[in-house]
Amino acid sequence: MKSIFVLNGPNLNLLGKREQGIYGAATLDTIRQDCSRTAEELGLAMDFRQSNHEGVLIDWIHEAGGAGTGLVINPGAYGHTSLALHDAIRAVAPLPVVEVHLSNIYARESFRHHSTISAVVLGVICGLGPQGYSLALRALAARS
Repeated sequence: MKSIFVLNGPNLNLLGKREQGIYGAATLDTIRQDCSRTAEELGLAMDFRQSNHEGVLIDWIHEAGGAGTGLVINPGAYGHTSLALHDAIRAVAPLPVVEVHLSNIYARESFRHHSTISAVVLGVICGLGPQGYSLALRALAARS
């Protein structure tokens, strides 16, 4: 069975409470439940995690590289700033990675228009809200 890691970065634990006009009303637990249903439907084993700490995310990327067959990552703000996440994803290649953002980063502040990890991932899904996670899981499942 394919094992997919779904990693979530800083402040995503506050979904449903913070800036609902941007991120929507869904909580991270709701997104986890949706991902679980999608993973089950696709015959995937899924490991869903969140951390506010860059180093923890890097450790998990390394773990996914050794134990997973794919990775979905919503890096949060680290996607705009972290060369360390970029390097960690490059280090686990050829593990397929899909970057997800709930909001359309190109319709927001200019500093959010650039992602440090986009150049080293299979694809990027942004602006589709929680549905982006399910689409990412489907894309990884289709790569078999």
